[in-house]
Parts: sequence; structure tokens; C-alpha cells
Amino acid sequence: MQKNLLLYIVLPAFLLGACAIENPKKIEINMKNETGDSLGMVILQERADGVEVDLDLEGLPPGEHGIHFHEKGSCKRPDFVSAGNHFNPEDKMHGLLHPEGAHAGDLPNLIVEDDGTFKAKLMAPLVTMTKGKASLFTKDGTSLIITENKDDGMTQPAGDSGLRIACAEIAKEKQKK
Repeated sequence: MQKNLLLYIVLPAFLLGACAIENPKKIEINMKNETGDSLGMVILQERADGVEVDLDLEGLPPGEHGIHFHEKGSCKRPDFVSAGNHFNPEDKMHGLLHPEGAHAGDLPNLIVEDDGTFKAKLMAPLVTMTKGKASLFTKDGTSLIITENKDDGMTQPAGDSGLRIACAEIAKEKQKK
């Protein structure tokens, strides 16, 4: 009887732990520029209404910049094209302002201070860190990209936001303890 009771306690705890490793609810990723320098950390955390993106960055050009989740977890410098297109599992049009949009990876623009810093939390309501089509934990991983210009919220396929200037890879093994 005591052995069976132990199984009822230990087995569910083990299974819950295995699920947490498979689908972390919080990770910290390192945003790097085209030369490989760290611009700071980004914390992604699963919330009831999507994924919270907590950015604490420095060394960016001042002004308005686009930011998007991309379909591959690859940040090969200097141009980050290895990250692929915007993350778009529902095959939507691009743009937060588009009546038929938006890509799951579309996020509000960043407005970087004159000293090159940006610190804020954004919400990504169309992605998740749990299993499913909109999960950031795909077979190839995903990435978070910052562009040189602002995203106009409408132009196809990527908002006319210019070159990719910073990238952070998103993968399960980057789980925050």
C-alpha cells in the first residue's frame, strides 16, 4: 500500500517536471547585434493572454525600430537572414494594422532612447510557449529580430522595416531556472 501511495505522489511530480522541460514557461535569450556583441537580455514568459516579451537592451540606434518573431532559430551574422521570414503559422497577411493580419510574429515597434537603451514589456498575443501551431518552440526553433527601421504595419511581406540589426535565438534549452 505504501509503495502504491509513493507512486501516486512521485510519478505525477516526475511527469510535471518532464513537461516543464519540454515546454518551458519562461526563458531568457541574449539579443546580439551584427558583430556578435550582446545588446542585453530578453525574457519571454507565458501568460494567459500570450507571451510577455520583457526587453532590457542597450547599444541600439536611437529611434523607431520593428521587432518580430521569425520562423527559424538561427542568428547567423551579419544579416540574420538565416532566421527566415516572420513567424506566421496561420498564413496571415503582415501587419498589426492590416485588416486581414497579423502574422503571429508581428509586435509593436520599439522606440529606442537617444542613449541607445530600450526597456519595456510587450505582449505577443498570437504566440505561445506551450505545444501547438503557434508555439515558439518549433522543430527549428524561432528567433526574435529587431530591424533598422520601423514597421509600417501594412506593407507585405514584412512592413518595409529595413535590414535586420539584432537577433536572439529561441530554443527550449534556454529555459530560465
